[in-house]
Amino acid sequence: MDEHTNDPSVDPPPNAPTGWITREDGGCWEHATLRRATVHGVRLFNDGAFHESHDCFEAEWYNYGRGTVESSFCHGMVQVAAGVYKRIGFANNDGLRSLFRTALQYVQGVPRDFYGVDLLDVRTVLTNAIDTPERVDEWQIRLDNDYPTADPADYEFAAALAD
Repeated sequence: MDEHTNDPSVDPPPNAPTGWITREDGGCWEHATLRRATVHGVRLFNDGAFHESHDCFEAEWYNYGRGTVESSFCHGMVQVAAGVYKRIGFANNDGLRSLFRTALQYVQGVPRDFYGVDLLDVRTVLTNAIDTPERVDEWQIRLDNDYPTADPADYEFAAALAD
């Protein structure tokens, strides 16, 4: 566990996804700041706040060295949010395709339940949307077997990143 990504205030998961370390005292996140950014980022994405979602993953991406699974995950999720933003905000399907191809490369080797995100579903949607971009029009990302949406705290988190 890296001390700079430790935060004991981040809640435990309802299950034990990749990233959660089970211990006698219950456990902890290997990188709690990654979990916090992931929860906010997914909720914002599911609420249609793609730019804010992008910012959550991008800010956390800088905590990890090149070539780490954490960096690949964050970089891939940045590309996912940007790709959907291109389609929804600008009807730019070519932009979506380009970003999704890159995102697939980044999330290829990331475990399917990384920090609670259903990456098998993410990879499936990315692959299908390259041929059929409208596949993302109502898409939400599954986190901890649910489809959470944003509340004011998620927007406050994203806004604080811009400061």
